[in-house]
Amino acid sequence: MSIEKVRTLIADDMRAVDDSIRRNLHSDVVLVRQIAEYIINSGGKRLRPSLVLLSAGAFAYPGPHHFDLAAVVEFIHTATLLHDDVVDESDLRRGRETANNLFGNAASVLVGDFLYSRAFQMMVKIGSMRVQEVLADATNVIAEGEVLQLLNVHNADVDEDAYMQVIQFKTAKLFEAATRLGGIVGGATAEQEQAIAEYGMLLGTAFQIVDDVLDYTGDAEEIGKNLGDDLAEGKPTLPLIYTMKHGTAEQSALVRQAIEQGGRDEFAVILKAVQSCGALDYAMERARQVAAQAAQRLSVIAPSQHKDALLELCLFAIERRS
Repeated sequence: MSIEKVRTLIADDMRAVDDSIRRNLHSDVVLVRQIAEYIINSGGKRLRPSLVLLSAGAFAYPGPHHFDLAAVVEFIHTATLLHDDVVDESDLRRGRETANNLFGNAASVLVGDFLYSRAFQMMVKIGSMRVQEVLADATNVIAEGEVLQLLNVHNADVDEDAYMQVIQFKTAKLFEAATRLGGIVGGATAEQEQAIAEYGMLLGTAFQIVDDVLDYTGDAEEIGKNLGDDLAEGKPTLPLIYTMKHGTAEQSALVRQAIEQGGRDEFAVILKAVQSCGALDYAMERARQVAAQAAQRLSVIAPSQHKDALLELCLFAIERRS
């Protein structure tokens, strides 16, 4: 199944999710609507809400709660983007000016808070304590991940385990929640729910590793952000961690200095270093391993088009260029 067929499979469901997003974005405060609609409508893969729909479909859930749950997951994700861009002082996301650059930091943070609180209003209406527990836990872990990443900025001593912990908290936790929610509403057994949740965690991990590779190998127009942003912000991502450990003494010292000081001045030289020492190949191999583990977790799920689509996302995560 191709990624185009995946999108076709859930096209009608995604239109229902978009309807839910539009309804629940309403606010009498004009600026709230402006900023929320700006970031929601600025493109993006809608991958996390797709995971809610696909995992629910894998258990033949007839609806309709997965539409609102997919919208909730997208609202939480969007809130994290608004806050991320303020913390990182980013000026470009998905090829467009960031909301904080356009509307200011204060407005972006506050509208992020609005999206979080609206998401919780929506989940309460669904009336499932289990759903509320999953999403409350996820948002708390994501916040911890944000703080962990902040602590790691400009820290050249971060190792691969610490890097993976940030990924699992900050990015993969919402993937895990999205797939677990589909299992919950779809009536999955305890074994199946755990398996599809682990699939989400592993898929999100692979997805983020590839994101970090694309910061050195992607096309700025395709990935919708400036190449070298992670380096400029002093983030010790896997290609840099590997280069410090396995590159020459000169390469290691150069990367360490770049992480500690931030900036993009040495990007061209560091790009050559991560390429020549095999760091990018290593990171991509780690992503492939993790994606393969994700696919294995689906063995307890019965065959279906939705399961095939979930398997296809494992390939998409590592083969994409944006």
